[in-house]
Amino acid sequence: MKRIGILTSGGDCQGLNAAIRAVGKTLYERFGNDVEIFGIRDGYRGLIQGDYYAMTPQDFSGILTLGGTILGTSRQPFKQIRIIGEDQMDKVAAMKSNYKKMRLDCLVILGGNGTHKTANLLREEGLNVITLPKTIDNDLWGTDMTFGFQSALEIATNVIDCIHTTADSHSRIFIVEVMGHKVGWLPLFAGIAGGADIILIPEIPYSIDTLVENIHLKDNLKKRFCILAVAEGAISVEESKMTKKEFKASRSHMPYPSISYRIAREIGERTGREIRVTVPGHFQRGGSPCPADRVLATRFGTAAVNLISEGNFGNMVAIRNGQIVPVPLSEVAGRLKTVPTDLEVIQSARDLGIHFGDE
Repeated sequence: MKRIGILTSGGDCQGLNAAIRAVGKTLYERFGNDVEIFGIRDGYRGLIQGDYYAMTPQDFSGILTLGGTILGTSRQPFKQIRIIGEDQMDKVAAMKSNYKKMRLDCLVILGGNGTHKTANLLREEGLNVITLPKTIDNDLWGTDMTFGFQSALEIATNVIDCIHTTADSHSRIFIVEVMGHKVGWLPLFAGIAGGADIILIPEIPYSIDTLVENIHLKDNLKKRFCILAVAEGAISVEESKMTKKEFKASRSHMPYPSISYRIAREIGERTGREIRVTVPGHFQRGGSPCPADRVLATRFGTAAVNLISEGNFGNMVAIRNGQIVPVPLSEVAGRLKTVPTDLEVIQSARDLGIHFGDE
């Protein structure tokens, strides 16, 4: 009898339920009545607190197109996972204890960067784990694509698409703030797909003077409007030279809701133009997964069961050059997949006349 646990951790995204479905249905197809599946509620918190339940085949039916996660999720910062708080609970010991209480043969974990750090810690503690890479940021090292990215890309692109008509009608400068705290994959691709004039991503620090020059260039070309796709983690040239402590202090005292509002104020002061900011926020993580994410999540989920059958634990299921492959968690944990500044798609955007605030 195989006993498999499943949990989703960190921020939600589209495709989580599709991946859960793929794992569950494939397990039943492979092992029939010789498998028991346990859903762990609210991520690592559920594993710590022993909050789990036995799942049935019906739990995996009708969820392919459903957004969010039927298991619930939570954020358990990796930096705090070994810290014993006021409740005197040893979180790592509790997770190991509940894993053993469920008598699991493997724990399947769906999550992003922080989730993978903890998953690797559990591997180091002797637990059998397999992970699936989810995040709208597409920033997990070791895989070409994460599920959730394509769905968020469609939403962010649609926002920029819709901004075009109102920007043109009122001859305005619009800033669309796209999710991407540390990396710029989503704003980069949404900006290109949505026809943005300027794209700002964390990997390419911007100069406000250069931004203004670029906007004046658009004015000289008699373009009525200008659209900027700005990553929520965009940074200026000056900020890029700060220490991490200086940067955090600077941002914590910033009198704006986000970086986009600061940029809007600075551009407005220098150009006299009317600026509007649109922040789609969590819309980008919500709703039904697009077909591409449903397929990718399904491929990841079925591949996870193959690894379970082989006893090939301690891996993240990844896609590389179109092929599904296992990648050791020891190579994934703690590594961020940033956008290379010499990426071909960035050069294509520059050739098209899209500016990145740096030249």
